[in-house]
Amino acid sequence: MSFSSRIFLIHLVGYLFLHTVICNGDQDTFPKRAVVNARDAVPAEYVAKPYYPTPNGGWIPDWQTSYAKASAVVRNMTLAEKVNLTTGTGYFMGPCVGNTGSALRFGIPNLCLQDSALGVDLTDGNTAFPAGITTGATWDKSLMYQRGAAIGAEDRGKGVNINLGPTIGPIGRKPRAGRIWESFGADPVLQAMAASQHIQGLQAQGVIATAKHLIGNEQEQSRGGPFETPLSANIDDRTLHELYLWPFAEAIRAGAGAVMTSYNMVNGSAAHANSYLINGILKDELGFQGFVMCDWLSQDSGVATALAGLDMAMPGDTEPIPLLGLSYWASELSTSILNGSVPLTRLNDMVTRIVAAWYQLGQDSGFPLPNFSSWTNDTTGPLYPGALLSPIGVVNQHVNVQADHANISREIARDSITLLKNTNNTLPLSKNVSLSVFGTDQAKNPNGINSCSSRACDEGTLGMGWGSGTANYPYMDDPITAIRSIVGGAVSYNSDTFPSGITAAGDDVAIVFINADSGEGSNTVENNPGDRTASNLYAWHNGDTLVKDAAAAFSTVIVVAHTVGPILLENWIDLPSVKAVLLAHLPGQEAGSSLTDILFGDYSPSGHLPYSIPKAESDYPTSVGLKTTLIGQVQDTFSEGLYIDYRYLNKNGTAPRYPFGFGLSYTTFAFSNASITPVTPLTFTPPARASKGTTPSYSTAIPPASEVAYPANLTRIWRYLYPYLDDPYSISATGTYPYPEGYSTKPQPDPPAGGGLGGNDALWDVMYTVSATITNTGKTAGKAVAQLYLQYPTSTAYDTPIIQLRDFEKTDTLSPGASQTVRLSLTRKDVSVWNVVSQNWIVPEVNGAYAAWIGESSGELGLVCWTDGRGCLQNQTSPVVT
Repeated sequence: MSFSSRIFLIHLVGYLFLHTVICNGDQDTFPKRAVVNARDAVPAEYVAKPYYPTPNGGWIPDWQTSYAKASAVVRNMTLAEKVNLTTGTGYFMGPCVGNTGSALRFGIPNLCLQDSALGVDLTDGNTAFPAGITTGATWDKSLMYQRGAAIGAEDRGKGVNINLGPTIGPIGRKPRAGRIWESFGADPVLQAMAASQHIQGLQAQGVIATAKHLIGNEQEQSRGGPFETPLSANIDDRTLHELYLWPFAEAIRAGAGAVMTSYNMVNGSAAHANSYLINGILKDELGFQGFVMCDWLSQDSGVATALAGLDMAMPGDTEPIPLLGLSYWASELSTSILNGSVPLTRLNDMVTRIVAAWYQLGQDSGFPLPNFSSWTNDTTGPLYPGALLSPIGVVNQHVNVQADHANISREIARDSITLLKNTNNTLPLSKNVSLSVFGTDQAKNPNGINSCSSRACDEGTLGMGWGSGTANYPYMDDPITAIRSIVGGAVSYNSDTFPSGITAAGDDVAIVFINADSGEGSNTVENNPGDRTASNLYAWHNGDTLVKDAAAAFSTVIVVAHTVGPILLENWIDLPSVKAVLLAHLPGQEAGSSLTDILFGDYSPSGHLPYSIPKAESDYPTSVGLKTTLIGQVQDTFSEGLYIDYRYLNKNGTAPRYPFGFGLSYTTFAFSNASITPVTPLTFTPPARASKGTTPSYSTAIPPASEVAYPANLTRIWRYLYPYLDDPYSISATGTYPYPEGYSTKPQPDPPAGGGLGGNDALWDVMYTVSATITNTGKTAGKAVAQLYLQYPTSTAYDTPIIQLRDFEKTDTLSPGASQTVRLSLTRKDVSVWNVVSQNWIVPEVNGAYAAWIGESSGELGLVCWTDGRGCLQNQTSPVVT
């Protein structure tokens, strides 16, 4: 269906729907999804408690200059200008996937919000970068930063003010979840460090980063949509802090300007209206100074969401059907200010946060306007394609922003490739090898590399999953083309069925390409509704059968897998003919040469798994299975607590097929000369938090109604969301409103764990530094990854995973015999646990023996350094089953 046909259909459905709905103009009486399926009761111990009012921003020193500039502007804004910046102009009502109104008197344009976390989506002249999970597999902080910087440069070049990334929720609790490939890995520290580097790189370009999705977006099914009650992610307080909030704290510490809430509920309260989550944790305890937006069309109320801390409604429309010109905010927010149901102080803080972020990233000077359209590739077209009648103009300037970003994309794709098996040094291959290549994943999509909207198909080489976290390919450097540029006689069988009649000689080599796809729940691909359900954790397109058939015909088989997450290998991994296995993750546009760099030995593989690969899906806890229901609401209770991925496998003594952090090389490395140095004395609790600084203050007088009267000279665009009212003078404050349970205007006491960006600044004090010398003991140049896992004292009263990742570093390329010393650190937070009673981080054993294990994976730990003065010991028995 063409774009214009889709728009017409949406208009038609909306028109018919509008005639079935009685809407009296009160923003909180418009039908909500919640009335379709009643919300089920949340287990009592998980119920979210109310937290009001919203803490005002501006008290963190790093943001005070921007807040001073913002408050000077906001103080002089009209009510219409303030509301304009908080509300999207409506779906399809501007060049970007999200567009705010403007405040042009102050130089603030319509702000452009655009997907995605792996490149500028829905445009041309861009780079399709490797996915987040691929970047995590590099275990390289420098590459994580460079990728963020390159994406930020492309965003800026296209005029994108706010990038909708990075994705740090989901974290990978559910291995079949649809969007885990957008994130960096199934561990809070790997996720957090990658997010921090990405945000710093992206925001160095002056683009606002959006940490998403807060929180519990661990599956796509039942996440919420038209006429569906979103599932409730029920998470206990300690697990929330030590696992799921950890990356968000680091994102805020890195200066993220925006946070996006998830579609699902959290502990029985919609994430975008969860006052405890937004007001209490995000803005108070974690000191977040930027603005909070809802995910697209998830907003289900007006006054309640404002009071709960939401600052920006995207894309502005109401559910269940957009393009009706209806909003819970926009003109309804203007009404709520005039009638007193939303305090003016709340609106002022909302706007100040948005404008402060704009100043914080330097967008007040020299930042370009959008030069593209998300809705068409044509040069000219409707400026507001969601309107029945729209002005026509230039909508695409076709600005090429790729620069030299193919180089960083290729480096990330190459350095992420994870060698899982290499019997008898089968790899690297000789360049005069007799080679046959099998599987449709070897070649680009024959229908066109961008033929599937949002990449919602599994045709050809899998470079990314599907959904809003994608970008158009400028080209696809597919594997078979790259292989044939080296081995011109390579025979290609571009089929997922092994051909009959093949006779292989003893020295013939087969490369078999398989994949496993997933994506956002807005699309279903091959009966997979976002999450992987059709093939579960096995390869798609009968990939296991293809490998087994090739292994029956060839004595040497190399398997290359492009996958969104863990896949089960047990059907063929031990076959004698399967000599080598490469996990190439999701490489983006540079799938070919990045792979041949490794296949033919120009580079040694240095990628490491960002998740574990189990032997069976039943090795995971049952609580991390996908949950759906036909009636009522899904209660997804995170009863496994801290025990996901390797933490759970270790606790239960279950050996994985390949452990978290695993990755082979063409060379070998030795770890030696380790030392541990105390830096800051441990104390049971952190030093007292810093007190809050001052925040901007404004007049509390309700502004005159004339400020939101429609201007006489305004030419209205039908269903564009305006802040104006036809008869604002008829609105008056009554003083009686159905406020949410627990609502209060009395400020809460300062959380003891707060005080700075991400929490108490003392949490980032380094307690210990650990150093080790890594020597290349093989015959090939290569890079090593040093991973530090903390083991708590066995005497602690707290239940803690046996080991937990706390830091990592990747070496430079080391020549044979060369060495490099890496330095790792343990912060106060690293050695702490969350105390649910005191609501603070505590060190459970101040004088205890903490063990810092160092190795090349969570299953290869033989070097340990003790914090109690015993120093470091080599060749020790690993604390976990491998």
